[in-house]
Amino acid sequence: MHDVPASDWLVTPPGRALLEFEQRVLDEALSDVVGFEMLQVGRWGEGTRLVAAARAQHHWLVAPDARGPGTVRASCDALPIATGSIEGVLLPHTLEHEPNPHEILREVERVLMGEGQVAICGFHPLGPWGLRNQLSRGRFLPHAERLLGEGRVRDWLRLLGFEVVLAQPFLFVAPWRRRGGADPGSWIERRGPELFAPLAGAYLLKARKRVRTLTPIRPVWQRPRVVAVGVAEPTTRNAA
Repeated sequence: MHDVPASDWLVTPPGRALLEFEQRVLDEALSDVVGFEMLQVGRWGEGTRLVAAARAQHHWLVAPDARGPGTVRASCDALPIATGSIEGVLLPHTLEHEPNPHEILREVERVLMGEGQVAICGFHPLGPWGLRNQLSRGRFLPHAERLLGEGRVRDWLRLLGFEVVLAQPFLFVAPWRRRGGADPGSWIERRGPELFAPLAGAYLLKARKRVRTLTPIRPVWQRPRVVAVGVAEPTTRNAA
């Protein structure tokens, strides 16, 4: 398979069109993330631009090849972040490009606060963009370890105790058009989620970390007296 770095692919016409499209999708999806810290795990585009719409005081990027202000160079599956300290996390195709997607999701669950949110972007393996990538033997999309279907990612999130609050299919136009076809304002992109959801090239999943509530066990200070209820014992009159 020919390895195409994401940084090189994203400056091609289809890459630029996709990045612009995803920026608009994420601007809307992340607008309700409020707090102090918003974290992007995995480099995709320029710095923390994809998470700029989150209403957090600080925006950070963690990636092995991170560089520039607001970035931390570290492995995506071993985040140098305190447990329960982040309000929102974005994984922009990160699970597809990293060798340990399960460990990444476990780390995301660890660093998120209760009710914190994670947003995940991915290509459908059997969507038009994924199929074109297969036909070109991996020469269309940037090199990925594997493309993960939405259903599989949903299962992983559920096992980690997340609740999916948004599932948005997008990228319905065929990827062999001149600009890549990713136009958020086009008719097919506006009506696609309603009419052609199985034919989407990509998806956005947004999930919330559920807070596990513990039911307190009250101490038993005195064993309750057992009152027997049943057949009455025979009296002398009955015995006679």
